[in-house]
Amino acid sequence: MKRIVFSVGFSSLLVFSACTQKLSAIVKDAERQTAVLLSEIPNAREGKANLVSPRTVEEGKLKLVASGDWTSGFFPGELWYFYELTGDQKWKQKADSFTRLIEKEKLNGVTHDMGFKIYCSFGNGYRLTKDPYYKEVIIQSAKTLITRYRPVTGAIRSWDHHKEKWQFPVIIDNMMNLELLFEATKLTGDSSFYKIAVAHANTTMKNHFRDNYSTWHVVEYDTITGKVRSKVTHQGYSDESEWARGQAWALYGYTMCYRETKDPVYLRQAENVADYLLKHPAMPADAVPYWDFKDPGIPSVSRDASAAAVIASGLYELSGYSMQKKTYKAFADKIMNSLTKSYRSAIGENKGFILIHSTGNKPANSEIDVPINYADYYYLEALLRKR
Repeated sequence: MKRIVFSVGFSSLLVFSACTQKLSAIVKDAERQTAVLLSEIPNAREGKANLVSPRTVEEGKLKLVASGDWTSGFFPGELWYFYELTGDQKWKQKADSFTRLIEKEKLNGVTHDMGFKIYCSFGNGYRLTKDPYYKEVIIQSAKTLITRYRPVTGAIRSWDHHKEKWQFPVIIDNMMNLELLFEATKLTGDSSFYKIAVAHANTTMKNHFRDNYSTWHVVEYDTITGKVRSKVTHQGYSDESEWARGQAWALYGYTMCYRETKDPVYLRQAENVADYLLKHPAMPADAVPYWDFKDPGIPSVSRDASAAAVIASGLYELSGYSMQKKTYKAFADKIMNSLTKSYRSAIGENKGFILIHSTGNKPANSEIDVPINYADYYYLEALLRKR
């Protein structure tokens, strides 16, 4: 009997060792590629000191963005993930340097994207170092974010643009910013952040989802009554279509809400969204979604590697909470195998971005079939969660 146990244990150890070696090689390739990106940044920034983070490649040139851009926190977050994956101090130093460039956003109250900008950068920095400087920025950012909450709607306002069109728009992406509020309650003991996060999650769960657990992109509320005025899919093929990245935000967001609250309602919601995705008839064989599941041009339409990376990362976490652990983990593995095999840049190409074939905003003809920073961020996060 002891020999059988030893044999199984040794076999498992060999499998684990092989996976670790493969992961190590993937991370090394990603490090080499990101070193290329770092070398490209000074030229792209020349004469434009306000630009802080690489976002994508546009017409063959590296595009940098200012701290106010919703994607500014992803690249610092990638650098923190490299530090976590490797323990190499050079990544810690680079991460700190790029993170500090975004600090002023802690007072930017005209955007809901505080979680994307601050939690992906300062949040990871604090998690890995416990530096009180990062903690202060996280807390102030949460204070700024909750100024956009209105009790009458039970939600945090997303966009301030298109005021002639929408009274109080809330987008499914906003679920991703709640993690910042949950963290602020843990750091301060002030439950108001937590309560607002829960209220927003509940309102979104009530109004954003269709019967099949797909989600609209935007739900607009009346500022006086709090009632729903309209439901649209601004970045999808049509209002009734199923924009892939929106579905990914929903999966990830409710998985995170379950982690932070342990409310089984959120776990069921995450599982329902996961099951909808896993069984979707338009999900490609390689599990990297088309940009919109209802685009009538499928299969001759662009993919979205960023949506795939978000789904994989969300499924790895969800597998730790759900009775369907093996199913969710297997699908996440399938996504990651596909991204790693067929959606990575060759070393030195695409200005140093890791993944290719993401779709930003197709209706606006913006960032179609390009590398993009949030795809790389969630790919690295998924690698960490897989490990």
